[in-house]
Amino acid sequence: MNIKGRNKVTPEFSMSSMTDIVFLLLIFFMLASTLVTTNAIDIILPKASGKTENKKSIAVSIKKDLSYYIDQKRVGESILESELVALLSKEAKPTIVLRAEKSVPVDNVVKVMDIANRNRFKVILAVKPN
Repeated sequence: MNIKGRNKVTPEFSMSSMTDIVFLLLIFFMLASTLVTTNAIDIILPKASGKTENKKSIAVSIKKDLSYYIDQKRVGESILESELVALLSKEAKPTIVLRAEKSVPVDNVVKVMDIANRNRFKVILAVKPN
């Protein structure tokens, strides 16, 4: 009597189903990553180089009491944009150095950045070195 089992175990493993799953996961993550957007303000930062260039720039300072200064002159918030446009209209590459104290709310800093963005001024955010 020759009795053999019908269920034979094969030592081979098919990788085709595994590669299909990996490929589908890859497509899913590629599509999901393109849907993620960041809410950031694009600021053109200056490049560091070995030499310093003497460029004309206007300093906009914001103090704790939310008073605005262009260089050393106090300016009202309502006429800040018109003063900046008047001062920087003759410059080839207009640049604003933004100096804000630590306790100034971000809203006030963003107002100056928005003015610079509308008028295509370059903004450099001044910070205290370590």
